[in-house]
Amino acid sequence: MDEYLNRLKSGALKLYALEQELPPDEAVKVRRTFIERETRTSLESVGSYTIPIIDAVKKNCENMIGTVQVPIGVAGPLTVNGSYAKGQYYIPLATTEGALVASVNRGCNAITQSGGAEVRVLHDGMTRAPVFSAVSIIEAADAALWVESHFNDLKNKAEETTRHGVLNGAMTAVVGTNLFVRLEFDTKDAMGMNMVTIASQNIADLIVQNTGVRLVSLSGNFCTDKKPAAINMILGRGRSVTAGVFLGSTLVKDVMKTDIDSFIEVNTRKNLIGSARAGSLGMNAHAANIIAALFIACGQDPAHTVEGSLTITTADKQEDGVYVAVTIPALPVGTVGGGTGLATQKECLQLLGVAGGGDPPGSNAKTFAEIVAAAVLAGEISLIGAQSAQHLARAHRELGRGEGRVKI
Repeated sequence: MDEYLNRLKSGALKLYALEQELPPDEAVKVRRTFIERETRTSLESVGSYTIPIIDAVKKNCENMIGTVQVPIGVAGPLTVNGSYAKGQYYIPLATTEGALVASVNRGCNAITQSGGAEVRVLHDGMTRAPVFSAVSIIEAADAALWVESHFNDLKNKAEETTRHGVLNGAMTAVVGTNLFVRLEFDTKDAMGMNMVTIASQNIADLIVQNTGVRLVSLSGNFCTDKKPAAINMILGRGRSVTAGVFLGSTLVKDVMKTDIDSFIEVNTRKNLIGSARAGSLGMNAHAANIIAALFIACGQDPAHTVEGSLTITTADKQEDGVYVAVTIPALPVGTVGGGTGLATQKECLQLLGVAGGGDPPGSNAKTFAEIVAAAVLAGEISLIGAQSAQHLARAHRELGRGEGRVKI
């Protein structure tokens, strides 16, 4: 090891080049030791891991020095009555926030006692939007017309790059001399960003060749990826999914410790009016909490949690109860690719019965999206109930600070 450490110290060997000379585990160990010595910091816990890392260093993480472990709890069972997800599920949630798993668990209990969450996938399409530069607004407008009238050519060009992805749509927007083309793909069981990026390059080249505009960037932020954006809220991105359940007044009283009118008032004044007054794009209690915990556990890109935060939660008073629903316009999820192949994340997907490609293709990712939506619904129900019953501070005091256990 000393030879490699000395070469790293002298600059003769770069950190990123260790895997070219050593097996992955040894390369990671040498790199970690070098960082420990340079920073005078012990990374013993970071260096303690059980997952096979040969794929991780190739596909998931450069300059790897180890892993960070996040506690995983389970909530459930949660009954889901979806088009794809049908049955009871235990929900793996990776989090360091005390009270989160317990809160979702209470929501799962309420939903399951009510017969299960109704869930539907409303739309499916991953996007990428190149931006082009024109010399005038005339050239930009003409290029937009060319794109709109040559969809089949774009589709055929895109599908030269993938066996699985299918171009479903192309929307243009002209801003002065800028042309944005929002391309939407069916990516089957993959979340699909790599797939659509490669296919979009082919399409962009075709547009340049036929219109004279110049490609500025393969991503022009009209996609919109990993940022809160109204376009995703309106048109959707990834899987657009909704989940709802009817809660009877007796269940709300016995399980949620509140009443229907109070529950609805909290949702209206907090989630809807409060969010509107704040200019929030998402109108929910804490949808991102559940999405982030599921994403970390199941190998999704946690940065896409920001898109999931666009969730809208509604509560409609009905005879002797309330119908609570969540609508998640943008939920980029997949069951193949990315971090889904890492050992611990794959086990969590297996726990839900959605690891790998589905039969037919795309069915596993849609099943997973429906499970996520049902889990978000559980989290929303529980937190709204806790706030309407004035229990929020007590739950965080007793669970978040580790001072005991409260049944929620």
